[in-house]
Amino acid sequence: MGLAQYADNGLFAPRKIAEAFRTTSEEVARTAGLGRDAIQRKDRVKSDRTQRRLREMIEIVNKVEVRFGSALIAYAWYRSEPLPGFSGQTAMQLVQSGRADEVLEYIDAVDAGIHA
Repeated sequence: MGLAQYADNGLFAPRKIAEAFRTTSEEVARTAGLGRDAIQRKDRVKSDRTQRRLREMIEIVNKVEVRFGSALIAYAWYRSEPLPGFSGQTAMQLVQSGRADEVLEYIDAVDAGIHA
């Protein structure tokens, strides 16, 4: 799914993301490392931090969706599959701790045939 599918008026919309992943907006916030307040208050949804975390999560899920053939399965991978070389942490845990770039680099390395 393209990034635009998750956006409303140029901003990532937690509600649209939740619909695509068949979950709640609160769960989307949690998996992106955000508090519930970040997705309930309009000013917070628009904040750079909230938009960055939502974008990072969507970029990772989109990148692995091709591998799994489904956004739902890619989202499940994001939330639950421990990544080699990251002390058993999942992509979600790494994003929550501000390490999304490392996850994207890991995915690129695996796609290039370099095993972590």
